[in-house]
Amino acid sequence: MSYPKRTAALASVAALAGSAVLMAAPAARAEVVNVNYQCKTPIGDKSAVSPIDIKGVKSGSGYKLTMSWQKGVSSSPVDLGKGAMNPSATIKLGGADSGTLSVTGPANQATVPANTPIKINDLTGTYTPKKSGKVTFTAGVLTIKALGTTTTCTPTNSPGASLTLDVTAASGSSGGTQSDSNTSDSGSALPQTGPEDSAIALGTLGGTVLLAGAAGALWLTRRNQAARARR
Repeated sequence: MSYPKRTAALASVAALAGSAVLMAAPAARAEVVNVNYQCKTPIGDKSAVSPIDIKGVKSGSGYKLTMSWQKGVSSSPVDLGKGAMNPSATIKLGGADSGTLSVTGPANQATVPANTPIKINDLTGTYTPKKSGKVTFTAGVLTIKALGTTTTCTPTNSPGASLTLDVTAASGSSGGTQSDSNTSDSGSALPQTGPEDSAIALGTLGGTVLLAGAAGALWLTRRNQAARARR
């Protein structure tokens, strides 16, 4: 094969490979976003910055989302024993969808020492698309319940989306068979017994009476004529 033909062939292969890479590009984009939390705690206001990561994995007709904190937020003036802290959070939806998604996770599996940043375990939730298109997922409010108290941490730096997914909404059809309310013309319908039939029946009865009256009048007329003829 000549050099020009070989070069052209290699260029064609490279173009096809580039097209294949573009076609295989994932329909998701994720990045770690720094979130500045302002927390309302039982002992006063506190603030902390934590990088937030949100991942989405296809699960049936929806996605399983996992929200992770890379640094601890807030703290406690006393030790938090195993199982004493229960975290939950919301994820804000944007783009093609809107609203919030709740994510939850297990209580702390080890004691959290006093006056140390509280490390939040991964929180998970299931997202089912209501609309098709690109949907963004952004860190929302974090809630920490411990020892009968509640701490609420709200993002104040308008963080960007940690995850973007290109989703397709599930079909709204139930898959059942819709019944047909129209009456089939089977030729075996029962006779009607409504007002129309009553009118027809009365009309027929009236016609019978009318015919009987005419016959009687004709008989009386012929009888009178016969009587006059005998005279």
